[in-house]
Amino acid sequence: MGDLEEKRLRDELATRTDADGLRMLRFLNMPDLSRVSGSPIAEIVERIIKSHYFKELDIMKTPEIVPADISFDLFDFPPDHPARSRSDTYYVDNKNILRTHTTVVWYYYLINEEIKKRIAQNEPVGCFSFGKVYRRDEIDRRHMNVFHQIDGWYLAPKANKTIGQKELEEALGAIAAAVFGPEVKYRLNKDTFPYTDPSLEMEVEIGGNWVEVVGCGVVKGSVLKKLGVDPENYTGWAFGFGLERLAIVSMNLPDIRLLWSEDERVKRQLKLGSTYKEVSKYPPITRDISFVVLSDFVPNDYFDLIRDAGGDLVEEVTLLDKYENAAKFGADKISYTYRTIYRSNERTLTTEEVNKIHDKITEETKKQFNAEVR
Repeated sequence: MGDLEEKRLRDELATRTDADGLRMLRFLNMPDLSRVSGSPIAEIVERIIKSHYFKELDIMKTPEIVPADISFDLFDFPPDHPARSRSDTYYVDNKNILRTHTTVVWYYYLINEEIKKRIAQNEPVGCFSFGKVYRRDEIDRRHMNVFHQIDGWYLAPKANKTIGQKELEEALGAIAAAVFGPEVKYRLNKDTFPYTDPSLEMEVEIGGNWVEVVGCGVVKGSVLKKLGVDPENYTGWAFGFGLERLAIVSMNLPDIRLLWSEDERVKRQLKLGSTYKEVSKYPPITRDISFVVLSDFVPNDYFDLIRDAGGDLVEEVTLLDKYENAAKFGADKISYTYRTIYRSNERTLTTEEVNKIHDKITEETKKQFNAEVR
């Protein structure tokens, strides 16, 4: 997909009036914090790309709307992988999605004519990609459905070197030192990813606790082959991770929403390595809702509805109760009860404004899910 195709799909989104279309357009228009000066998300990116270990890597920006087959099929996601589901991924249409990972850069990088030429000349290649990614998700203080990732990868002809676990460990060590400083303690464990084998994940020690932060692996030959690179000649390593996780760990942030705050008392504290001190713990307001819906109800779709209505005033949504009673509700129907905690990081909410939001959620629950609110 080129720039023109992505623009066409964005323009089509802009004409839609359905909840999902309006939602996706809003997400695409949100700022990319990995490119916002002063954001700790951008600072993490800057530290990594300036690391001497990664000096040979290019930087490439990729589309935020991508074909689903490129995102999943090329990277060996099995047919039943949950990421392919519409309950996990935002589908712009039947073929295109909001990108779920920045690893999709591999495809766009390797179709570049200059990179094709370098591979034909048997040269090493590699690049970084970073920016927003999108996934349907639960609502709590650690998750948002718009977040940021960085991916890096490096391919070398076997005449230069055969890349294996040693190179993975070196790359992960370079990331740990770049983000957390040369004295950071880290450890590596085996992991599994669809497009790398072997694979490792790295944990760093923060405040006496081990926290998983980065995944890395040797690029699978089957994936290289699909991307037009001869796996008999080239090997490579790749890493990818969410940037919010590192920022939260580095600053001990209690709430992911703080990374988007415009409150100057918050913004001046968002410095990597410093410990965040609560500006003020504003009181929460709690509201419950109970409703009966058909059994094909998808909770992640409902969380999107709540985000649409409540925005960054929604701190957490918890399932309190779920049960079936055919005699009471009818066949193929389920009762749900959710509790929503509303809290601003910047001011005290009023009962009136929360009631308006919750009333809107109630009406949209009836409208979008044909729910019977109890």
